[in-house]
Amino acid sequence: MTSDVLNDSKISRLIEEALVEDIGLGDITTEAIVPTDTPGRGDILIKTRGVIAGLEVAGLVFQYVDPNVSLKTLVKDGTEVEQGMVVASAEGPCVSILKAERTALNFLQRMSGIATLTRAFVKAVEGTRAKITDTRKTVPGFRILDKLAVEAGGGVNHRFGLDDMVLIKDNHIAVAGGISAAIEKCLRFLRASNLNIKVEVETKNIDEVREVLKHRGLSRIMLDNFPISDTRRAIQLINHTAETEASGNVSLENVRAIAETGVDYISIGALTHSPKALDISLEIKEPISHP
Repeated sequence: MTSDVLNDSKISRLIEEALVEDIGLGDITTEAIVPTDTPGRGDILIKTRGVIAGLEVAGLVFQYVDPNVSLKTLVKDGTEVEQGMVVASAEGPCVSILKAERTALNFLQRMSGIATLTRAFVKAVEGTRAKITDTRKTVPGFRILDKLAVEAGGGVNHRFGLDDMVLIKDNHIAVAGGISAAIEKCLRFLRASNLNIKVEVETKNIDEVREVLKHRGLSRIMLDNFPISDTRRAIQLINHTAETEASGNVSLENVRAIAETGVDYISIGALTHSPKALDISLEIKEPISHP
């Protein structure tokens, strides 16, 4: 994935929709109280320790509201931040800063929450070969931002959507009539369609791993909800003939043990479906000149 958010139309549409939702016909409170020509500076303040992500997106929000507002960032996405730190300052007309405030913070808080949770898992597996990866369990429409936040936290992205990688899961296997049938149908389809993309197969137990290993041309084998002992056995059986991915019921308490089996990837849906937003606020500091 690219982190060049300034040129991504999907992110632009998200910002536009969020601003329409929040501002509607206008910010009545600000328009009633703040003179339009009042300049100001709003500091973005960290209130809880974590990992910052989404500063470019927040900057775009201010620009969409008013090109005369600039966001000066003091740290980069992926930086570990402490309570009390100022990570950026929005400078420009106060009315515009206040109109953009909530939307900018909403993006920033969610993305930082994802990055913070991801970093915790990444640190928990340090020293092993395992990489922490995300899933498609994202807020509809927000997947690009959710996955950018995972990258900022030190994780890696799994497939973005259904069109960039094959993942043969239990329901595909059930409909096809078994793992071998599903794999064979899939590989025939890819050859016939002249598609050269990665193929991953989900397995539920050691016997399914053995069956998958009868087939060539597979990129990765998922070990779904395997006990630690079976994960270790499966990795020995696979013996680097394909990448391995552990998935299911992964927590900060057990992720180290999973990583120490020698698995290549550990996928965690909670990174994007259950993050706690990082507590971040915006505080107006200056000018401020009153009439």
